[in-house]
Amino acid sequence: MTVTEPPPMSRTAAISYAIGLPLALLALIFLPAGRLGWPPGWIFLAFLFAVYGVAVLVLKRVNPAIFRARNRFQAGTKRWDVILVSLICLGLVAEIPVATFDSGRMSWSAMPISVVILGYVLLGAGIGFGAWAQAVNRFFEPGVRLQRERGQHVISNGPYAFVRHPGYVSAIMVFAGLALALASWWALIPAAWASAVLILRTSWEDALLQTELEGYADYARRVRFRLAPGLW
Repeated sequence: MTVTEPPPMSRTAAISYAIGLPLALLALIFLPAGRLGWPPGWIFLAFLFAVYGVAVLVLKRVNPAIFRARNRFQAGTKRWDVILVSLICLGLVAEIPVATFDSGRMSWSAMPISVVILGYVLLGAGIGFGAWAQAVNRFFEPGVRLQRERGQHVISNGPYAFVRHPGYVSAIMVFAGLALALASWWALIPAAWASAVLILRTSWEDALLQTELEGYADYARRVRFRLAPGLW
């Protein structure tokens, strides 16, 4: 069978992404905070760029094809998944400005430094766990579909030996970590929204894979838990 890889991101799109993402983050962090001179915002931004930068460098070495697979929704992505991803993104996009408006301007949340440190631990571990999943899974895409043109098969090594959807575990860790790292209890509300929709997505995707991906039902019997070993 001929394997067809997704097309690479265009140069224009790559430049727009490289410029637009940092500018968007600056706006989401500092506009709600009301000032550029807010040290926790710069610490948060530096941490994100450092950890994600390391993850990108590692993935470029071990699985460079992942950047083609993840640069856009591919043909055949389920319509219900596009809706769910949009709902998840709404929660994620709301989370940062809610957090920075709270902790940077209004000071509604009184959060001990130990919890903020826990947030950074969750955030870093979530990014790292997600990078591990992408490193071993060349079929890791932003949308749910059967990648028949790429010869999709079951991935059972790395974090997939412990849970069936490690990428979603990492996302939930990141959602919680963002709110706590920015010292905002209120930001846990959009984080919980995004996590709840993601859990629904996990269930629907798992049902699709068990029905349509050869070998996945056997894999699901071996690896019993979708998200949390011993729990769910």
